[in-house]
Amino acid sequence: MKATDKLVVVEQTFNTTPENVWQAITELDLMHQWYFENIPDFKAEVGFETQFNIHNEGRNFLHKWKVTEVVPLKKISYNWKFEGYNGDSFVTFELFKKGEQTTLRLTATITEDFDDNIPEFKRESCIAGWEYFIKQNLKEFLEK
Repeated sequence: MKATDKLVVVEQTFNTTPENVWQAITELDLMHQWYFENIPDFKAEVGFETQFNIHNEGRNFLHKWKVTEVVPLKKISYNWKFEGYNGDSFVTFELFKKGEQTTLRLTATITEDFDDNIPEFKRESCIAGWEYFIKQNLKEFLEK
Protein backbone atom coordinates (compact mmCIF):
# COMPACT_ATOMS: atom_id res chain seq x y z
CA MET A 1 0.00 0.00 0.00
CA LYS A 2 1.29 3.37 -0.96
CA ALA A 3 0.42 6.87 0.16
CA THR A 4 -0.38 7.67 -3.48
CA ASP A 5 -2.92 4.83 -3.77
CA LYS A 6 -6.63 5.53 -3.85
CA LEU A 7 -8.17 5.32 -0.37
CA VAL A 8 -9.52 1.96 0.71
CA VAL A 9 -13.22 2.45 1.46
CA VAL A 10 -15.54 -0.34 2.61
CA GLU A 11 -19.21 0.35 3.35
CA GLN A 12 -21.85 -1.88 4.85
CA THR A 13 -25.40 -1.21 5.98
CA PHE A 14 -26.67 -3.02 9.06
CA ASN A 15 -30.21 -3.65 10.26
CA THR A 16 -29.51 -2.09 13.65
CA THR A 17 -29.02 1.21 15.45
CA PRO A 18 -25.93 3.43 15.42
CA GLU A 19 -25.63 2.67 19.17
CA ASN A 20 -25.27 -1.05 18.51
CA VAL A 21 -22.70 -0.53 15.75
CA TRP A 22 -20.77 1.95 17.90
CA GLN A 23 -20.64 -0.52 20.78
CA ALA A 24 -19.40 -3.28 18.43
CA ILE A 25 -16.53 -1.15 17.14
CA THR A 26 -15.50 0.41 20.46
CA GLU A 27 -16.21 -2.02 23.31
CA LEU A 28 -13.44 -4.55 23.89
CA ASP A 29 -15.62 -7.57 24.70
CA LEU A 30 -17.65 -7.03 21.54
CA MET A 31 -14.58 -6.30 19.38
CA HIS A 32 -13.18 -9.68 20.43
CA GLN A 33 -16.22 -11.39 18.92
CA TRP A 34 -15.82 -10.07 15.35
CA TYR A 35 -12.47 -8.28 15.04
CA PHE A 36 -9.25 -9.37 16.78
CA GLU A 37 -9.56 -11.76 19.72
CA ASN A 38 -6.25 -10.73 21.24
CA ILE A 39 -6.65 -6.96 21.56
CA PRO A 40 -5.58 -6.51 25.21
CA ASP A 41 -7.49 -3.28 25.82
CA PHE A 42 -9.37 -0.60 23.91
CA LYS A 43 -10.93 2.71 24.84
CA ALA A 44 -12.70 5.14 22.55
CA GLU A 45 -10.62 8.02 23.93
CA VAL A 46 -8.26 10.30 22.02
CA GLY A 47 -4.69 9.38 22.90
CA PHE A 48 -5.48 5.81 23.97
CA GLU A 49 -2.82 3.36 22.73
CA THR A 50 -2.75 -0.41 22.48
CA GLN A 51 -0.72 -3.07 20.73
CA PHE A 52 -1.11 -6.76 19.97
CA ASN A 53 0.63 -9.35 17.83
CA ILE A 54 -0.71 -11.34 14.90
CA HIS A 55 1.46 -14.20 13.61
CA ASN A 56 1.07 -15.07 9.92
CA GLU A 57 3.20 -16.92 7.36
CA GLY A 58 6.13 -17.12 9.78
CA ARG A 59 6.14 -13.37 10.48
CA ASN A 60 5.00 -11.37 13.48
CA PHE A 61 2.92 -8.27 12.91
CA LEU A 62 2.87 -6.23 16.09
CA HIS A 63 -0.14 -3.95 15.54
CA LYS A 64 0.23 -0.52 17.14
CA TRP A 65 -2.89 1.61 17.43
CA LYS A 66 -3.40 5.13 18.77
CA VAL A 67 -6.86 6.69 18.87
CA THR A 68 -6.73 10.10 17.19
CA GLU A 69 -10.38 11.19 16.91
CA VAL A 70 -13.64 10.28 18.63
CA VAL A 71 -17.12 11.64 17.93
CA PRO A 72 -19.37 9.32 19.96
CA LEU A 73 -21.88 7.36 17.88
CA LYS A 74 -20.53 8.94 14.68
CA LYS A 75 -16.78 8.54 14.13
CA ILE A 76 -13.61 7.00 15.51
CA SER A 77 -10.15 7.13 13.93
CA TYR A 78 -6.90 5.55 14.93
CA ASN A 79 -3.36 5.48 13.70
CA TRP A 80 -2.35 1.97 12.66
CA LYS A 81 1.20 0.81 12.08
CA PHE A 82 3.29 -2.30 12.59
CA GLU A 83 6.39 -2.47 14.81
CA GLY A 84 9.51 -3.19 12.75
CA TYR A 85 7.93 -2.46 9.35
CA ASN A 86 7.82 0.66 7.22
CA GLY A 87 4.41 2.17 6.69
CA ASP A 88 1.86 4.26 8.52
CA SER A 89 -1.88 4.61 8.18
CA PHE A 90 -5.12 5.81 9.72
CA VAL A 91 -8.35 3.87 9.92
CA THR A 92 -11.63 5.74 10.28
CA PHE A 93 -15.02 4.24 11.07
CA GLU A 94 -17.98 6.56 10.34
CA LEU A 95 -21.62 5.80 11.16
CA PHE A 96 -24.65 7.12 9.27
CA LYS A 97 -28.23 6.50 10.41
CA LYS A 98 -30.55 5.65 7.51
CA GLY A 99 -34.08 5.09 8.74
CA GLU A 100 -34.03 1.90 10.80
CA GLN A 101 -30.56 1.01 9.54
CA THR A 102 -26.99 2.17 10.08
CA THR A 103 -24.31 2.43 7.42
CA LEU A 104 -20.69 2.08 8.47
CA ARG A 105 -18.02 3.51 6.19
CA LEU A 106 -14.49 2.38 6.90
CA THR A 107 -11.69 4.40 5.28
CA ALA A 108 -8.04 3.33 5.39
CA THR A 109 -5.69 6.20 4.60
CA ILE A 110 -2.02 5.43 3.95
CA THR A 111 0.31 8.23 5.08
CA GLU A 112 3.63 6.39 4.66
CA ASP A 113 4.27 3.62 2.12
CA PHE A 114 4.18 0.01 3.28
CA ASP A 115 6.54 -2.59 1.80
CA ASP A 116 4.82 -4.20 -1.20
CA ASN A 117 7.17 -7.20 -0.95
CA ILE A 118 5.12 -8.36 2.04
CA PRO A 119 1.84 -9.89 0.80
CA GLU A 120 -0.14 -8.67 3.83
CA PHE A 121 0.78 -5.07 2.92
CA LYS A 122 -0.52 -5.17 -0.65
CA ARG A 123 -3.59 -3.05 -1.43
CA GLU A 124 -5.59 -6.14 -2.47
CA SER A 125 -4.87 -7.76 0.90
CA CYS A 126 -6.00 -4.62 2.74
CA ILE A 127 -9.28 -4.49 0.81
CA ALA A 128 -9.92 -8.21 1.28
CA GLY A 129 -9.19 -7.98 4.99
CA TRP A 130 -11.53 -5.05 5.60
CA GLU A 131 -14.28 -6.62 3.52
CA TYR A 132 -13.91 -9.79 5.58
CA PHE A 133 -14.10 -7.91 8.89
CA ILE A 134 -16.87 -5.45 7.97
CA LYS A 135 -19.03 -7.16 5.35
CA GLN A 136 -18.80 -10.66 6.81
CA ASN A 137 -17.75 -10.79 10.48
CA LEU A 138 -19.30 -7.56 11.74
CA LYS A 139 -22.47 -8.06 9.67
CA GLU A 140 -22.94 -11.60 11.03
CA PHE A 141 -22.20 -10.42 14.57
CA LEU A 142 -24.66 -7.50 14.48
CA GLU A 143 -27.45 -9.36 12.72
CA LYS A 144 -27.44 -12.64 14.69
